[in-house]
Amino acid sequence: MKTILDFIEAKEKKEKITMISTYDYWSAMLCEQAGVDCILVGDSVGMVIQGRETTLPVTLDEMIYHGKAVKRGAPDTFIVIDMPFLSYQVSKEKAVENAGKILKETGCQAVKIEGGEEIASIVERMVNVGIPVMGHVGLTPQSVHALGGYKVQGRTEEQQKKIIKDAQILQNAGVFAIVLEAVPSKLAKEITEILEIPTIGIGAGRETDGQVLVFHDMLGFFEKSPKFVKRYLEGGKLIKEALEQFNEEVKKGIYPSDEYSYE
Repeated sequence: MKTILDFIEAKEKKEKITMISTYDYWSAMLCEQAGVDCILVGDSVGMVIQGRETTLPVTLDEMIYHGKAVKRGAPDTFIVIDMPFLSYQVSKEKAVENAGKILKETGCQAVKIEGGEEIASIVERMVNVGIPVMGHVGLTPQSVHALGGYKVQGRTEEQQKKIIKDAQILQNAGVFAIVLEAVPSKLAKEITEILEIPTIGIGAGRETDGQVLVFHDMLGFFEKSPKFVKRYLEGGKLIKEALEQFNEEVKKGIYPSDEYSYE
């Protein structure tokens, strides 16, 4: 199993890092079999699995539930779990308590939190008690309302300076890697070159140290995808066709045939 030191070494060797965000046993199992470096149990579960409009309603217990399932599916893969909205922002003590609960109950290796300078002291406290933390800047979905929607961040000079500063502050606070979400490629490249820790991009171009996509997005389970998602499979279409075939065969008495029946 990889450790945080392996990810830092990968950056030094200019070896790209792969991360997939998923939420259950079977998909995690496939990720491990495929050799994916890291799995993120994202609070995007609220939108992808629960059908909510944002990640904000997701609870700590829900993240732990999905973290346990992913760990069973990928026992030998490095797993990071998102800390949901208001599970770490309230206080350093609450952040440490909740992060510790996640790691103890799931057996996973690290947590991820969103934000920059405003959460640096929280990151530092968590790292100091032995909790590995991954950062997340740029488009931070838990701040969707404050940001005015799911928009690319870092288009203005002021935004660019803030994102760069936040990334540097997070590195100094002790995060072992940072997710850069929905930022211009040029900015992501600049941050990647500045930092000594790896950057994981999602909608941030090719110059980051690694890439992350949501399992269900890259496999085409939904009709529409964000601009940055490459659909490696039209899974939704294939599954729908299989369900339609099952429905038709049952209604026509084709299934189950003798081949699928016991004597």
